[in-house]
Amino acid sequence: MKAIDQGLLLLKNEEDTRALGLRIAGALEPGDVVALIGDLGTGKTALTKYIAEGLGVAEEINSPTFTIVKEYRSGRLPLYHFDVYRLGSGEELLDIGAEEMLDGDGVCVIEWADIVADVLPDDAVAVRLEYAENEGERTAEFL
Repeated sequence: MKAIDQGLLLLKNEEDTRALGLRIAGALEPGDVVALIGDLGTGKTALTKYIAEGLGVAEEINSPTFTIVKEYRSGRLPLYHFDVYRLGSGEELLDIGAEEMLDGDGVCVIEWADIVADVLPDDAVAVRLEYAENEGERTAEFL
């Protein structure tokens, strides 16, 4: 992944989330992994939607909670969108064949990535999303 500004960002609204997603997408290269960490409702799927937009993905993005992974090939790079909330470990992620995607020709965005952190590449870009002080605002911190 090309370098992007890192640190703690305040996302005041949806447009701030979109700008961050587009910026991340612009830096992505084949084989990159974006690990999203945060509580329910902190914006993991919204950020993924804007990363997909930045990659040129034409399909609608929604959380693959029950299927674990959705694959999108309409953008400049294949996008593998994981929601691993229902998994218990990184080993379970590998058991469903994710290793091929993690080492593949596309990019992986993984929601609830802290659950499977033990099997993610060392160079994965981790982003923690949290509620901010003001209602409707979030923070994004690159770890």
